[in-house]
Amino acid sequence: MKILAVISGEYGKRHIRNIREFGPKSWEIEIWQTPPIFPPFIDDPEDFLPDQLPLADIILSFAEHKGAAELLPDIAKMTKAQAVLVAVDDELWLPRGLDRQLHGWLEAAGVDCVTPKPLCSLTETTYGITRFETADYSNPLIAEFARYFGQPELSLEIDPDSRTITSADVIRDAVCGCARYAAEGLIGLSADEAEEKAGLLHHHYPCLASMQKLPHFDHDTLMHVSGQVLKNNVAAQVKPHKQVRSFKPGKYSE
Repeated sequence: MKILAVISGEYGKRHIRNIREFGPKSWEIEIWQTPPIFPPFIDDPEDFLPDQLPLADIILSFAEHKGAAELLPDIAKMTKAQAVLVAVDDELWLPRGLDRQLHGWLEAAGVDCVTPKPLCSLTETTYGITRFETADYSNPLIAEFARYFGQPELSLEIDPDSRTITSADVIRDAVCGCARYAAEGLIGLSADEAEEKAGLLHHHYPCLASMQKLPHFDHDTLMHVSGQVLKNNVAAQVKPHKQVRSFKPGKYSE
């Protein structure tokens, strides 16, 4: 699979480092660094694009400016890409109106597009669009990427006697590498503390998703939603091993 990654800063660079290290070695990854500054509106995309770009099957946009998103239809045309994935870990990078426009532009060009919000909501068939809603897709290139990177999925081995985590394998990492980092930190923990610790490890990595509260995310933040995805995966696996505490009602001493 030939990949063109569109980046503008450290956010995208971290993603590419993780994909190159842990993704399939058969993937060919090229990078295009966007201009540092964009105007409020782009009249002529050619003013901001290079004369040529490498051919690609899929475009991964990790750019941190909406101006870069406006260039994606032209980038797809130049590279002959069949699919576009836009990371939305901050709505400033892809406002909701532009999100709808981008889908329309690419659909008209015969290019599939997904805009996971947050990025780690991506699975092989769906991606997040609001706090409790997902959208379906069926592009095999995007699904191939999502086999390895997207919604974190760990496989935990838990000792039934000590109720401690003895191993944590990464089935699917977050694009940024957070799930792999969290997996290493979970080994040796008890089932009782693993869920909470997973959330702390996510925060300490650190997650670069936005801390802005969004109305269509139930006034939650993308950073918190991202952390909850990882916590839910861990919680489901440790639940059968957690110690259930019960208390007998008593009475005050006389």
